[in-house]
Amino acid sequence: MSLLEVEDLAVHFGGVKAVDGVSFSVREGSVFSIIGPNGAGKSTIFNLISRIYRPTRGSIRFDGRDITRLAAHEVARLGIARTFQNIELFDHSTVLDNLLMGRHVHRRSNFIQDIFFTPKVRREEHIHRTRVEEVITFLELEAYRDKMIAGLPYGVRKVVEIGRALALGPRLILLDEPASGLSVEESREVAFWIEDMRRDMGLTVLMVEHDMSLVAQVSDHVLAVAEGRMLAQGSAAGVQADPDVRAAYLGTEAA
Repeated sequence: MSLLEVEDLAVHFGGVKAVDGVSFSVREGSVFSIIGPNGAGKSTIFNLISRIYRPTRGSIRFDGRDITRLAAHEVARLGIARTFQNIELFDHSTVLDNLLMGRHVHRRSNFIQDIFFTPKVRREEHIHRTRVEEVITFLELEAYRDKMIAGLPYGVRKVVEIGRALALGPRLILLDEPASGLSVEESREVAFWIEDMRRDMGLTVLMVEHDMSLVAQVSDHVLAVAEGRMLAQGSAAGVQADPDVRAAYLGTEAA
């Protein structure tokens, strides 16, 4: 069963067709990867799904519901979380506080209740902190729990951003280049976490990535795009061997 269905998706910025007629579906419980050269439109597809951009045409369905015109916070509340290619964390807050931000869409208390810290607020806070502590344990972030983001190594900050997305409690997580800038060992850990997200958390993963070894290791299905258009879909090996994909990465003559 498909959890996410994208049909004829396009977004144009003036005369630039950043995404042009992309269609795919992501099966529930699978890892689906989108690959392509720089500027291919991969992150733009993520921005369309998470409703940062409004599509020029096409539709996006999540669990059978049309989310094409929903607001970004409504999409998050439905259970779609994401990370960003460029790390977007609060540098002068702790790891714990950044992860708690991922619980914001689940808050049901109002301003007055928060001021007086009512029993309802205390119950909610307990639930949110319990969920965040589970994520800290899952990603082995205990040593950094109370440290400021600004003083952390790049690799740890990447993990914290994944943690903030997991703290939302999503059904679908969008990982935008999770291995970018990481060492070989850190990339291996990302592969293990992705497998655990699917197996232990029951998540569906949609990933944009340049590290083809990571893509080949974890992906059930791969979509290659270039200049906003689809090139090939299938297994990692099949897509990598496709002549159009090789031409997009290497140039026509080299391919």
